[in-house]
Amino acid sequence: MRNNSRRFGAGSLLAGIVLASTLVGCQTVPVAPAPPVAWGVRRPALQSLNRFGLNGRVAVAVGTQGFNAGLRWSQAGTATHLTLTGPLGAGGVEVSADGTDLSVVTSSGKRLGAAEARGELQDKLGFEPPLASLRYWVLGVPDPGAPAALQFDSQQRLAQLTQEGWQIDYAAYMPVGAEWLPRLLTLRHEGVRVRMVVDGWQL
Repeated sequence: MRNNSRRFGAGSLLAGIVLASTLVGCQTVPVAPAPPVAWGVRRPALQSLNRFGLNGRVAVAVGTQGFNAGLRWSQAGTATHLTLTGPLGAGGVEVSADGTDLSVVTSSGKRLGAAEARGELQDKLGFEPPLASLRYWVLGVPDPGAPAALQFDSQQRLAQLTQEGWQIDYAAYMPVGAEWLPRLLTLRHEGVRVRMVVDGWQL
């Protein structure tokens, strides 16, 4: 019996060493962030990106009024669909835009089009968001259809963008695949301030 016990103990020790070696060998090696890409390469690539999504949060201040809301954004070509959830009412507000077409679904489920939709956004947000340009700004590039003033960080990413009367400051980026996309940005325009935090991107 003693001989069997010694053999069993030795075998357990050997198995433990093998297992420990295996676990060490299987440790995950951290993936290095994507290296910076030249602006001349990033800009056209992101401006031509016509399908993406993001989840995040916004804090809006208009004069002395303000609110926080959750944000879901889906882009498919020129069609933008976003949902704001939070203090805007149960179920939030859904906004769909495609070119000059605009529609809003209110928290009560009522669908509004054209002028009514713009009035609803003005009432709920305190301003009408520039969705046609915003789809580019959230990616960290200017709208290609209008002149813009640009400032860059040390990695050739936008630090500040001024376009169409709006100033957008980019405080932080996050690696998304082989690209760096904005994580924290603040938009300002005539007493309006919108702070956006992106929790996740879908490309």
